[in-house]
Amino acid sequence: MFRTAVLAGFLAFVSTHFAWAEITVSVTEKAAVVEVDGQLFTKYVTGYGEDEIRETPILWPIIGPTGKEMTRSYPMATGNPSEREDHPHHRSLWFTHGDVDGLSFWHREQIKHVRFVEAKSGDVGVLVTENEWVDREGQVRCRDQRTLTFGATKDARWIDFDIVLKAGHGPVKFGDTKEGTFGVRVAGTMKIDAVKNDPAWGGHVVNSEGQRDGDAWGKRAAWVDYHGPVEGETLGLAILNHPDSFRFPTYWHVRTYGLFAANPFGVHDFERDKSLDGSHTLATGESMKLHYRVLLHKGDEKTGHVAEMFSDYAAENR
Repeated sequence: MFRTAVLAGFLAFVSTHFAWAEITVSVTEKAAVVEVDGQLFTKYVTGYGEDEIRETPILWPIIGPTGKEMTRSYPMATGNPSEREDHPHHRSLWFTHGDVDGLSFWHREQIKHVRFVEAKSGDVGVLVTENEWVDREGQVRCRDQRTLTFGATKDARWIDFDIVLKAGHGPVKFGDTKEGTFGVRVAGTMKIDAVKNDPAWGGHVVNSEGQRDGDAWGKRAAWVDYHGPVEGETLGLAILNHPDSFRFPTYWHVRTYGLFAANPFGVHDFERDKSLDGSHTLATGESMKLHYRVLLHKGDEKTGHVAEMFSDYAAENR
């Protein structure tokens, strides 16, 4: 039933032209590997590195529809001249927040992978995980369950994130800060600032409201697209925010240096008004739902039909 609903809702206008791919999801103790017709799409990695945020799950690498990596490799890999080796907590694609009961899971605290609940392969792939947000004293501040759905056509790939956040042993407060929440760091050559380093590099940002590049920072929008050159091709990565998601349309912490994050909590930063408070408290046992689609496509937002794809996504029930 779930898989049928996903297929019916996505890419209605292109699905008649391109065959669906075979998606394989294989789980090991510490990672899940997702393949499209036998070729790597992405890995869900439950921990990487030796620093204090090693437990936070990420997706890396993420391979686009033409076989090229579309997110930054640092700090998991180093030495790429197109990548700024800054912000080591910006790890490809991740979900955290910078103020949870006053603690920064964006920078320091750990989100620990508990288990893989489910893994399915087929014309779409499905991966369900459970995680605990743990402070340095070992207390569970909150828990989440993530349902990731993977799919592909000839010209696009996508990953749906349906996230349920639930308070742990007591109330939990998600504070008002720009440092969050559902984040991507795009490939180094795609970032807007890259043109300063090499005239062959440098991309653009555009959102559903028509705001572009630096003007898109801190704005509310149904979707944002970040596109630019990757190894000689123009490719794009869009994040779509579903209307059923908490505080749709979300605010966007999208930077010209390649950071790209949906953040429903950072109201006073984004509105530049300290009298506003975007924090939200979950009572014990209460939950909150967030829904995003990460769309990897060829070309810019027009070539990639991002607006049309959002319309199809928004028509689904989440």
